[in-house]
Amino acid sequence: MNLLALNWKMNKTPTEAQEWAQELGGGLQVSNAELAVLAPALNLPVLATGLPDGVAFGAQDISEHESGAYTGEISGAMLKDVGATYVIVGHSERREYHGETDADVAAKAAQAQASGLTPIVCVGEGLDVREAGEHVAHTLGQLRGSLENVGADVVIAYEPVWAIGTGKTATADDAEEMAAAIRGALREYYPEQAEGIRVLYGGSVKPDNIAEICGKPNVNGALVGGASLKVADVLAMNDALK
Repeated sequence: MNLLALNWKMNKTPTEAQEWAQELGGGLQVSNAELAVLAPALNLPVLATGLPDGVAFGAQDISEHESGAYTGEISGAMLKDVGATYVIVGHSERREYHGETDADVAAKAAQAQASGLTPIVCVGEGLDVREAGEHVAHTLGQLRGSLENVGADVVIAYEPVWAIGTGKTATADDAEEMAAAIRGALREYYPEQAEGIRVLYGGSVKPDNIAEICGKPNVNGALVGGASLKVADVLAMNDALK
């Protein structure tokens, strides 16, 4: 089943999150994909009680540390205790604005797994790398570093940085090219589990393009940003994933 991972980024107060969850519950009749809401940490307790049955939720970041004197950090145990299932690690915005390295991402992913969470590990290239024709090598290098000492209970999200929030979208063939390359790498890292690891595409995914992108053999869902904020768009994307 495809995974529709809804990344709210830094949007929605807890009150707005509750209203969104109620609206989703009123409109979601058939789930054609696994839905997971990745929300700011303050919203997670609201989602734990407000989302319809069968809809998962998780966080947008996690500390690489189990506990201790790390002011401002949120541990995996805290996320697990509130009922989270997933956590995004290594989103391009974290890499760019917070200087996260592949080693940081791998440490966070490993800590997520140790806490019983499934990390959604993000990789992808900038426009300069894409135009130089080095996008596959660049992304697979990120993937290798970001999965160091990380187990197979993982989701990979390919997000071409140039297509995030820009209105530009990689074509379905672009997404498949990279997803197939990622799948090939996963076969090396996790020979027995690789075929079952979901590879998502993220970058200006909308109701009118999600079906074509997710129809490709190696694309198993989408990491959705802007279109995740409106329930109508989420329902339309869910309906498109037959």
